[in-house]
Amino acid sequence: MSLPPGFLDELQNRLSLSHVVGRKVTWDNRKSNPGKGDMWAPCPFHQEKTASFHVDDRKGFYYCFGCHAKGDAIAFVRETENVDFMEAVKILAAEAGMPMPERDPQAQAKADRRGQLIEVMEQAVKFFGLHLRSGAGAAARDYLKGRKLAEATQAQFDIGFAPDGWQGLWEHLTGKGVPPDMILACGLAKDSQKGGKPYDTFRNRIMFPIRDARGRCVAFGGRAMDPDDPAKYLNSPETELFDKSHTLYNHGPAREASGKGQTLIVAEGYMDVIALVAAGFGAAVAPLGTAVTEHQLQLMWRISPEPVIALDGDTAGLRAAYRVIDLALPLLEAGKSLRFALMPEGKDPDDLLRSEGAGAVQGRIDAALPMVQLLWQRETEGRDYDSPERRAALDKVLREKIMLIRDPSIRSHYGQAIKDLRWQLFNPRRSTGFTPRARGGKWPPPEPARAATKSSLLVAAGGDGTVHLREAVVIATLVSCPSVAARFEAGLERLECRDPDLARLRDLILRHAVSGAEGLRARIEAEIGSAPLEKLMTLPHVALIPPVRRPGDEELAILTLTEEFAKLTAQRGWMAELSEATEDIEGLVDESLTYRLGQAAEARNRAVRSQQEDRAEYDLGENGARIKRDEKQQFDALLDKITFSKPGR
Repeated sequence: MSLPPGFLDELQNRLSLSHVVGRKVTWDNRKSNPGKGDMWAPCPFHQEKTASFHVDDRKGFYYCFGCHAKGDAIAFVRETENVDFMEAVKILAAEAGMPMPERDPQAQAKADRRGQLIEVMEQAVKFFGLHLRSGAGAAARDYLKGRKLAEATQAQFDIGFAPDGWQGLWEHLTGKGVPPDMILACGLAKDSQKGGKPYDTFRNRIMFPIRDARGRCVAFGGRAMDPDDPAKYLNSPETELFDKSHTLYNHGPAREASGKGQTLIVAEGYMDVIALVAAGFGAAVAPLGTAVTEHQLQLMWRISPEPVIALDGDTAGLRAAYRVIDLALPLLEAGKSLRFALMPEGKDPDDLLRSEGAGAVQGRIDAALPMVQLLWQRETEGRDYDSPERRAALDKVLREKIMLIRDPSIRSHYGQAIKDLRWQLFNPRRSTGFTPRARGGKWPPPEPARAATKSSLLVAAGGDGTVHLREAVVIATLVSCPSVAARFEAGLERLECRDPDLARLRDLILRHAVSGAEGLRARIEAEIGSAPLEKLMTLPHVALIPPVRRPGDEELAILTLTEEFAKLTAQRGWMAELSEATEDIEGLVDESLTYRLGQAAEARNRAVRSQQEDRAEYDLGENGARIKRDEKQQFDALLDKITFSKPGR
C-alpha cells in the first residue's frame, strides 16, 4: 500500500515526537527544556541510569548518545512496538485522528510523478548554475559581486542565471529526454499563445532555487537584470510542487539554525535572507509573496515561538508590519508571539549589513518591539487626543483589535498593556499613588512575608492559585477512588491542569481508571514514575481531604468531586467575566458591566460556600451568638424531657 503525497508530513506535523516517546520513557526534568522541545531521558533501547536519550521536538528526531539509536516518530514506534513501517503509520495515524487512506492504485503513480518533477527541477538548477559561470552570466556575476556575495555563498544557495533566450532551458531539458508536459507542469515554461513552441518562464534573470523544508527544489525566484523589466522579481507559478502561501525561503536550514539557539528572523526577500545567512544569522527566512500568510505564520511558529519580523525602514515596511499584526492577533497562543525589528529609514537588512555590519543588525534584533507596542504605535502615532471624543475613538479601535485575540488570558494581558500605555500618554506626570502617614509620625512598615508563605502553592501558582489547589484535590480524590471516574469524565477532560505533573496524572486517570486503584497506581508508576503522585499526596491541603484519608469510599468521593467541580466552574466563570470586562474598563463603565460582574461574583461566592452552610438557618442567642436553628430545637426538646423532681415524689 502506498501513501498519498504529503500524508507522512502531515502526520508528523500533527504529532509531537516528545508525546510519542513520552509513553515509553520518564523525562529527566533537570536536563529537559519543554519550552524549546529539548527533552532528555534514559534510553528505552538499552539499560542505563543516566539520561543520554535526546529528543528534539523541533526537528522531529531522537538520538541516543549511548547506543546511537536514532530516527523519527515512525522509527520509534517500529522499534518499541515491534511492527513494520505501515503498521507504525497506522498506530500514529489513529493517535493523530487521521484516517488511513484507502488503497489507491493511482497513489503510487502520483508519488512517482512528484519525484520525477523534482528531478526536472534539479536539472534546471544545474542548468542555471552552469550559465552563471559561463560568458553569458558575466553581468550577473558582476551584480552579485557588487552585492558582496562571495562565491561560497552563491554555491550554498545554488544561485544561477537564466540566459536571455526564448527556449534555452526548454531545448536543454527536451534534449535530455524530459517530456514537454513535465517541463510545463514544473512551471519552467509556458505555452505560446501564437501556436509556436513553449517558451521559458525565466529569461535574463539571476535565479534563486526555492526549496521545501526537506531541501527539495520546488520553485524558482528570478531577479531581472534589465532595469526596464516590469517585474523586478518573478516567482514560479503555483504547481503540483509549489504553493507559495505554504512555503518559506530557506525553511530547512533556518529550522536547523533555530534549533541551535539562533533567533528566527523573517526578512522581505531572497537577498535579505542570503545576506543575513552570510553574516552569521543562519535562522533567516522570507515569505514568497507580497504579504505573510496564515500558513506561513504557523510554519514560523513551528520553527520558533517568537520570530522577529525584520522589515524595511520605510512606509511600505511599516504597512507590511501592520498587516502581519492584524493576521497574527486571532492566532496568538500562550508562548507564541512576534517581535518587530525596524530597520533605519530607507534601508533593508542587506543595506544595513553592507553599510554598518552585523553588529548593527544584531542591535536592531535585540531591540525588537513586542507586538503590542507596535499596535499601539500604529493607532497613536501622528495623532492628537485633545478631546474626549478622540480619546473615545482610540479606546474603541484598540478594544476592537484586542477582541480579535481568542485566548482570554492573552487578551487580558494585552488589555493591561494597552491600559498602561494609555496612562503614560494621557497622564505623564500624574502620581501613581500616595503613602499614607499616621498622625504624629509614619506608618510602621509592613511585616515581610514569611518564607513558608512565599513558597506556598497559592503564591507560586499566581492568579490561578485556587484553581490549581482544587485541581490537585480532584486528581488526588480520583486516584484514591478511581471507580467514580466515569461519572466525572466530562469534568475531568475539561481540567486545564497547567501543572505538567497534574496534566499527566489526569491523562492516566482517563485511560486507566477502569483498572482499579492498584492497577491505576501501577500504570502511573510505570509511565511517569512514583515521584509526581508522591508529591501530590504529600501536599498539606491534599493529605487532609476525607477521600484521601478514606480511600475507596465512593460516597465520600462523589460528594467531594461534585463540590470541587462546581467551585471550579464558578471560578472559571468569574475569571472569564473579568477577562471580558477588561476592555470595557477603559471606556464608560455602565450599569450592565457592574451587574454582570456582580452576578458572576455572587455565583462564585455561592459555589465557594459549603453546601451545609448554605442550607443552615441560624438564630441569635441571648448573648448575641449565632446558633443553628435545628440544633437549638433539638436542645430545647431535650430540655423538655428532663424533669427536676426526684423519683417517687
